[in-house]
Order: sequence, then C-alpha cells, then structure tokens
Amino acid sequence: MSDSVAASSEARSPSRHASATAAWHDLDVRLAAAGIDDDADDAFATWRRLRAVVGRRATVVDLYALVARQRGLAASDLPLPERRQLAGQAFAVMYPGFETTPGSDRAPEAVEVVPYDSAWAARFERWRERLATELRDVAVRIEHVGSTAVPGLDAKPVIDIQVSVRDLAREELYVPPMEALNLQLRSRDAEHRFLRPSAWLPRDVHVHVCVVDSAWEREHLLFRDHLRADSQARDEYAALKREAATTWRDDRVGYTEAKTALILDMLDAATK
Repeated sequence: MSDSVAASSEARSPSRHASATAAWHDLDVRLAAAGIDDDADDAFATWRRLRAVVGRRATVVDLYALVARQRGLAASDLPLPERRQLAGQAFAVMYPGFETTPGSDRAPEAVEVVPYDSAWAARFERWRERLATELRDVAVRIEHVGSTAVPGLDAKPVIDIQVSVRDLAREELYVPPMEALNLQLRSRDAEHRFLRPSAWLPRDVHVHVCVVDSAWEREHLLFRDHLRADSQARDEYAALKREAATTWRDDRVGYTEAKTALILDMLDAATK
C-alpha cells in the first residue's frame, strides 16, 4: 500500500474520524466565541480574523485544522509540504519581519521527546563557556531555557540557550562569533534571532538571541522558572509534550504550536 493510500485510509478510520470531529467542534466553539464565521473558501482569512481577536492563542495548528476539515481530515493528515507552506504564511503574521536565511535548511528530522537527562546541565555549561568566550561583553546574559533546563522534565535532547544583547539589529556583533562555533543563523524577526548547528552537524543546541529586558527574554525565563517550581505544572506539560510528539512527529512547527495554549495558561498562572 502506498504512503498516500495508507494515510487516506488511516484518516478515514473510526478513531481518526472521531478525533478530527472533536477537533473541528472545538474549533467551531472557539470561532463562535470570537464572533467569527468560518469562510470555507478562505481558511487563511478565517485564521487571520481569529488571530486578530484571540492573539497568540490562534496557532498554526488552527490554520492546519481550518484547511484540513474542508477535506474531512485531521490537521496532522495534511501533507507535510502543505503544512510547511501554511506555516510560512502564518509566521509572516505571527512574527513581523520573519525571514529565513538562504542556505540554512536542514534535512527533515523527527520530533523525539526523551526522559530528562542530568547531563543536559553540563552540556549547557560547556556551550555557555564557549559562547561567553566568543561574545565577550556583547552577551549581557546567557541562560539555559526550554525543557532541558527543567530537572525531571521530558524534552527533545536539544539544549536551548537564550543570549540577551543590547541591540538585536547589530547582527555583526554576535552572528560571526557564533558562526565560529559552527552555529548558523536560521531566522530573524522583530524580537529574536534563531541559530542552530550547520546542516552537517548534529542538532544538539539552539541559540535564541533577544534584547535584554525584553518581553521575549522575560517570558522564557518566567516559563522555565514556573516549571522548575511547580511539579504539577511540569508533569502536565510533560504529558502534553509526549502527546504532541506522537501527533506531530514529522512536523516541528506543529509540535511547538500544539503546546501554545497550555504555555499561555501557565504564563498567566505564573504572573498571578
């Protein structure tokens, strides 16, 4: 059986159909609560209206779902190239100024969430020392963020590092020093720069550059600290991560976006 036929058959199975129907109902409820009529002829226009009303709670997965349900599919059953195209459209709205750098693509890599590894802290320290040596006083702060920074939390085995600088636009001050460490600028937007290892190297670290004392910086530190302090929140987040990694194994954007609602709820709780 070909992959396309298998995917189609799986999408029509009772359990997949029930799951998709539940997701469509949830989306209908959210659209109705926002006072938005679904435009079956223009899913992207519907998604943009939802985004205008609910802000960051309108995710790329919502856009997938709006497109997929026109064909009776679950969002994850859309072909991967189509999901990537939709994500690119959404990112232009979500992240003003978003663009990827030419020649920075990597081969597709499956999403894998693994049990917490105590060695992750030492891996961060080694990277912190290397970054501090190259960046000197350009880096105001170098912090371990993301799930690998939370003891006991399942995570993708990739160390997330947040580097805070005074002037994000001055890429010449921080990109070349990080290129000397075989890190490559992948994307930029108004709030953040994203670097990862060059394509021939393992994806073992992600570096996020932001402005010191910015909302981007504060949110990532707040979320990390909330998970470190609240074991119930950590366990709830771990369960969602495992579920998302199963559903979106072939789609890193889908995996990340599937966690948005819970992350925003936890950020709200952490600020109260």
